[in-house]
Amino acid sequence: MNIEHILPEDIEKRSFEIIEQELNGRYIPPMEKPIVKRVIHTTADFDYLDNLFFSENAVEKAIEILKKGAVIVTDTNMAKSGINKNALKKLKCRVECFMADADVAEAAKAKGITRASASVDKAALIQEPIIYAVGNAPTALIRLDELIKQNVIKPELIIGVPVGFVNVVQSKEVIMNGSIPYIVAKGRKGGSNVAAAICNALLYMIIR
Repeated sequence: MNIEHILPEDIEKRSFEIIEQELNGRYIPPMEKPIVKRVIHTTADFDYLDNLFFSENAVEKAIEILKKGAVIVTDTNMAKSGINKNALKKLKCRVECFMADADVAEAAKAKGITRASASVDKAALIQEPIIYAVGNAPTALIRLDELIKQNVIKPELIIGVPVGFVNVVQSKEVIMNGSIPYIVAKGRKGGSNVAAAICNALLYMIIR
């Protein structure tokens, strides 16, 4: 067994070199490649080469809005924690997650809906441009679609990568058939770590 002796600060660089080698020259559109590679780096799962889908010019639109200062809203505090705060600060952006807010819990209970759905309702009150990153709750994507159709909320980008089995595939299809730019992981795979990785890839494309 050959152990690679690598300095801690070089581990990420070496990981991306290995990913590039294992791509075997496969073509990925240049604007999408940093995102795909970072998701693979986060998950060690090359299936994302085939199940990560981008609407037309989604990356360019996301970069444009982040440069102007946007709010990233996530459906989990895990995703919120995983998004690079220094990068956000440099771009005068911020990240929010309303899942643990008392008013969201109360609204969810009163209406008989999930906290993820109630969080979307609260996000609709934000005045700044929004990128909504969903890594866990398909009900957040479904509620987003409902409010978009009602002209209550209009995110600049939806990152739809919830993981699981119940309504996960369907909720992603809803977003892909909608009117808002998207980055979606088709199928059952995804997760809060994937949502954060996509957000970070977008941020790094601007500041690095």
